[in-house]
Amino acid sequence: MLEDRLLNDYKEALKSKDAIKVSTITFLRAAMQNLAIDKKKEKLDDADVITVIRKQIKQRQDSIEQFKKGNRKDLADKEEKELELLKGYLPKEFSPEEIRGMIEEVVAATGASGIKDMGKVMKEVTQKASGRADGKMVSELVRERLNRP
Repeated sequence: MLEDRLLNDYKEALKSKDAIKVSTITFLRAAMQNLAIDKKKEKLDDADVITVIRKQIKQRQDSIEQFKKGNRKDLADKEEKELELLKGYLPKEFSPEEIRGMIEEVVAATGASGIKDMGKVMKEVTQKASGRADGKMVSELVRERLNRP
C-alpha cells in the first residue's frame, strides 16, 4: 500500500538525514491524517492517498510560480525538489497520445460535436483516466479536439 511505502520512506529519510524528504513526507502524512480523520477511517486507501499527493503537488506548483515571480530562486528550487519527490509516489501518467485516444473514444461514444459538449466529454475522460492524467492537460486536449470541425 502507498501509505506503508510512505512510512518506510520516511523512516529511511530520517536515518539518512535527508531533510527535504523528511519535511515533505511529514507534511504529506499530516495531510493524509487530516483526511483520515475527516473520513473517519483508520487507514486511507491508495486512491485517497493519491488525492492528497495531487493536492500537495498543486500547492508546490503554485508556490514555485509565486517564488519565481518574487525572484526567490532558492525557495523555488526547494519547492521543485519537493515536487519531484511527490511525483515519484504517483502512478505513471498517461501520455498526451493516450489521452487523445481516450478523447476520440469518448467523442465517438457520446456523439459530442462541439465545445458545448465539453463537460460531458471531460467527465467521461476523467473517469477513464482515473487520476493518471493532469486535469489541465486533459482540458486543453478536449478543448482542442472539440474545436476541430
